[in-house]
Amino acid sequence: MAKIRGAIVVDTEYCKGCNLCVVACPTSVIELSEQVNGKGFNYAYPANHLACTGCMSCSLVCPDSVITVYRLKPQK
Repeated sequence: MAKIRGAIVVDTEYCKGCNLCVVACPTSVIELSEQVNGKGFNYAYPANHLACTGCMSCSLVCPDSVITVYRLKPQK
């Protein structure tokens, strides 16, 4: 069986850096950035995007709904 791949997109301007997605991610894909967004928060970003499985844990715990999760279909 092929490994399920996923990808996330974070709306960095609206992310408040609460760290909930970082803790919820089972594959340690997400980290908080050293840089700040327009509101002065260290935003979340996919640091290890190749490890993403598309499990949606990060999106489910995000209080501001700024994370979009995509699942990639395995190619035969």
